[in-house]
Amino acid sequence: MKDSRWCAITSINCPVCFRHCRLAEGETGFCRARLNAGGRSVSASYGKITSAALDPVEKKPFVNFYPGSFILSVGTFGCNMDCLFCQNYEIAGAGAGEVPTRGISPAELAALAAELRERGSIGVAYTYNEPLIGWEFVRDSAAEVKKRGMKNAAVTNGSVTQEILRELLPYIDAYNIDLKGFTREYYRKLGGDLDTVKGFIKTAAAHAHVELTTLIVPGENDGADEMAALAAWVASVDRKIPLHITRFFPRRLMKDREATDTGLLRRLAEAAKKELETVVLGNI
Repeated sequence: MKDSRWCAITSINCPVCFRHCRLAEGETGFCRARLNAGGRSVSASYGKITSAALDPVEKKPFVNFYPGSFILSVGTFGCNMDCLFCQNYEIAGAGAGEVPTRGISPAELAALAAELRERGSIGVAYTYNEPLIGWEFVRDSAAEVKKRGMKNAAVTNGSVTQEILRELLPYIDAYNIDLKGFTREYYRKLGGDLDTVKGFIKTAAAHAHVELTTLIVPGENDGADEMAALAAWVASVDRKIPLHITRFFPRRLMKDREATDTGLLRRLAEAAKKELETVVLGNI
């Protein structure tokens, strides 16, 4: 039986994301990928790959980052949000030992990326689940990739703290950040925090190539006024930031919804183009 005094002494607030989960010794946070080990927040997913594929960069999606090239995409497990429509929930909602993984070191991952150069690969994209809750593996791998003269990209919900983002800035060349909507209420519904994401976007855009993706969910974030406000805010950061407006398809706990009307997507894109230089439609 654990001594309650020991538990009190070693309890911590995880510093990685806006949740700041209070964790007793050995306890795992909301993301299911970080735990308190000896009074420190450590990654449970370090070097444990659940998914890997050589993808066109346009699939991440990027429109203005080495178009026409490929990138080695890798994911681990866990996420600090809870999107009702998540298409990768099998790994994003999983914890350690709940999904098959392949062990790989940062140096091995970078070597694999280098081998794929001959197939048009420019480097590594950290994606599929929320990669930045396992930021240590991203940082270490990205450093190894850079040693080989290749590029790093992160596809992220942008929901980690500025402290963690600063650890990654020297190594990540491009970010695609999910800006899921533009109201605090919608973000709360998805288990997120809009202000954290806005701060992440502003900092990332000052140091790297940034593109944004907004999935339009019918009846949730599909209002013209909301899109206008979102686009105006993005333009206040940099009107050259590309915005991908993508079509929702029924997934996970939203299988009862219809796919987003393509006419609506086009109208929202036209509204966004009043503020932004590059607006791209996706999933149509």
